Amino acid sequence: MERERLGFRARMTDHLAVAVGTEQGLFIISDGIPDGPYFKGSEVAAFLQTERGYLVATTRAGEAALWLSNDDGQSWNDAVTPLLDFPAETGATLARICQIQVDDGSSGEDGKHPVLVGTEPAALFRSIDGGRFQLVRGLWDHADRATWGDNPGNALDTVLTHPDRPGRIIVAIESGGVYRSDDGGETWHARNGGMAVHASADASGARRHVYKLAMDAASPDALFAQTDSGTYRSENAGDSWTPVGRAGEPDGLASDYGFPVVAHPVEPGTAFVFPLESESYPCSPGGRPRVYRTTDGGGHWAVLGDGLPYENAYVTVLGEAFTIGQSSPYALVLGTRSGQIFASVDHGDRWRLVAAGLPPVLCLRVLD
Repeated sequence: MERERLGFRARMTDHLAVAVGTEQGLFIISDGIPDGPYFKGSEVAAFLQTERGYLVATTRAGEAALWLSNDDGQSWNDAVTPLLDFPAETGATLARICQIQVDDGSSGEDGKHPVLVGTEPAALFRSIDGGRFQLVRGLWDHADRATWGDNPGNALDTVLTHPDRPGRIIVAIESGGVYRSDDGGETWHARNGGMAVHASADASGARRHVYKLAMDAASPDALFAQTDSGTYRSENAGDSWTPVGRAGEPDGLASDYGFPVVAHPVEPGTAFVFPLESESYPCSPGGRPRVYRTTDGGGHWAVLGDGLPYENAYVTVLGEAFTIGQSSPYALVLGTRSGQIFASVDHGDRWRLVAAGLPPVLCLRVLD
């Protein structure tokens, strides 16, 4: 694969620079102008800016790869020796890298934070030195794996760590639900109490489709979850969940279905979702794209649409295609399968179109 020189750092002059992973490569949008595509022709499903550099996950011609650059994108690792792959004895083939997350509760061999990666098929990998990633066997060998089904799209879509509790890892598995480890990945336990079981569940009752988790600024133990059966909240790191979407009710969401949920990094109880009509019709309900915001942990939801298409816009926003910056002004950015990027710097009250005409958007990250 050609490894292009990104060279976009000099153009990050405004308050909003966004890495956009699409079905046809990586774009960097700054000053409202997209640079790219980089990794042209590849699906870019995950991107992360870490203290070691950039990590980009690509899929092309059925082959998935993870790329590392520690010089601002001027050069990349040699994919002849892949950073990440399944051990031969598992019999598994890496189909896609879905999530890249820094473990901010632990330190690696070089004093920097380890990096965790979620994949399809559903698995977790860890690197403690910025180099080769190792399969976390405690999750891969879990007895529940047989209940997750043979869905070829089954993936590990979210990884959360506890900043003050080393060893705690919480993941969301698309057809398995929420699992938590408190010992660095050695042992895992399902944490799905209170979540509705998917209609395809077998006699074990284990099948839950959880698409995204987010950590509330109120506490690392307070979580939001977006599933195919609604939006949930947990106050105890997933030990129990309470539905908070109340679809169709006053101050509730437009539907029970959706992919992303985004929590504000510093404002307790504040989160954002983008509802979709249904599993069989994953488009904005009624052709009216709207973001919903709660400031009280899901007790009430406000409809936010100023600047978004008013009607006749049947768009889809995937789980990694809605994000928030980690520093002021905490820009909210969402991307659609129609190739549009919208941003808000006032907690979603007003939105502006940042870019259009891109390939379908798979993931977004606000850059420092």
